[in-house]
Amino acid sequence: MDWLGNIVFADREIENERLELTDTKANYILGPNLTLKNCTLVLKVPARRLSLKQPRFIDCTFEVKQELKNHQSWVAASLKGCRFKGRLSGCDFGYWPEYMSLPWYESGSIEDCDFSEARLDGCRIMGCDPATLRFPKWPCFTILDPIRRAPELRRVKWPGSFGDVTVENLHKQPSRATALTLFAPAMAMRHETTEDELRAVIEQFDFILY
Repeated sequence: MDWLGNIVFADREIENERLELTDTKANYILGPNLTLKNCTLVLKVPARRLSLKQPRFIDCTFEVKQELKNHQSWVAASLKGCRFKGRLSGCDFGYWPEYMSLPWYESGSIEDCDFSEARLDGCRIMGCDPATLRFPKWPCFTILDPIRRAPELRRVKWPGSFGDVTVENLHKQPSRATALTLFAPAMAMRHETTEDELRAVIEQFDFILY
C-alpha cells in the first residue's frame, strides 16, 4: 500500500519474495499483523524511513546496502532464523518493552539469527539469549552479559581511553542488555589506541567473542 509517501506492508503473510526498500523519499512501515517467511529484504534507507510495528520475520535475509544507524525499532520485531549482511551501528534487537510505551514493543524477540556476515558497531541484544545467535568475528567483538561483567572488565588495564570511557560506562547500559557488539577499528580510532592493543586485552576474557 502506498499512501502519501508511506509504503505500508501490513495485515498479510509474504513468503519467498524479494522486497527492495530503497526509495529514499518513501517511509516504509512494516506491520502490524505482518509475517514474512523466507524473504530477502534489501534495505537502503536511513533509520527514520523504516518503521517496524510488530512484524514477524522467519528465515529472512536482510541485505543492508547503506549503513543503518541508530535503528532501535528492531526491538518491535520478532526475528527467528534470520541472516544479516551489511553495516549496522547503534541498532538494538530483542525484547525491550520499556524502550517506548507503544503496543508493538511488547513482543520483540530474536533467536537463531546469524550476524556473521554483518559489521556491527554499538549494537545490542536486549532481553534475549545471545547463545542462539551467531555474531560477527574480529574485527568485531561481542561482550556477553556486559552489565554483570563490567566490574571484571574494569579491573584490567585497557589501552587508550577505552577503559575510561567504554568499559567505565558499561554499568549504564539498559538492564535488559545481554550482549554488546563493537567494531575494533572504530573503537581504536575513537579511543586513541590500536586494534592489536585492544585484542591483546580482549583475548583474556572468555565472555568476549571475537
